[in-house]
Amino acid sequence: MATIGKNIDVGAALRGGLSQFRELNPKEPGQWPLLPKIVAWLAAMVAVVILGWLVVLSEEDDNLTAERAKEPNLRNEYRIKLTQAINLDELKKQKELVQEYVTQLEKQLPGKAEMDALLSDINQAGAGRGLQFELFKPGQIVVKDYYAELPISIKVSGAYHDIGSFAGDVANLSRIVTLHNLVVSPAGKDSNGPLTMEATARTYRYLDAAEVAEVKRNAAAARKNGAKPKDAP
Repeated sequence: MATIGKNIDVGAALRGGLSQFRELNPKEPGQWPLLPKIVAWLAAMVAVVILGWLVVLSEEDDNLTAERAKEPNLRNEYRIKLTQAINLDELKKQKELVQEYVTQLEKQLPGKAEMDALLSDINQAGAGRGLQFELFKPGQIVVKDYYAELPISIKVSGAYHDIGSFAGDVANLSRIVTLHNLVVSPAGKDSNGPLTMEATARTYRYLDAAEVAEVKRNAAAARKNGAKPKDAP
């Protein structure tokens, strides 16, 4: 029989330890011998550690997958920003050119006080070509963020070349005026006689500081109330 030293019987110790695991009642673990309790406690602790570790690994794996999904977009954003950084001087020059162009266009927009003069210029352009105005009716002003649009319903009659010249004169006015929805038709039954042109002329004016502030207030109020912004006067 194997022994350690003079007084310890290993075989007997093993048999004694194994005997503690016999006929254990799983419904009453509190009555188990000491060794099974220790083994059960250690097994439970190991299971909890392993389970917790797996949960942590699962969460970290999800986080890693999410971060990997962001990588293509981040790479693309990096390339875009790198290109912008390399071409920064050129982009600044382009911005300056665009700003100069916008400034030139703004100068072509009449102010509120100049609208009457512009309407008179359109009228004079038609009269100068010998056209007869049958309709010249300004419509409701449509206000945008920084400018206002005024549609004008017009109907003129006259010779073909005079109508064409009138359209060219309107396009060449010092202020921006565009013609939309043009309809040209014979004025009478004679196809070789005078023609009638119906169109909507749209002219634009910039908003002064008070009007811009009012537009912003209306937009803010509309966003708050979920309503459509009102046009400024």
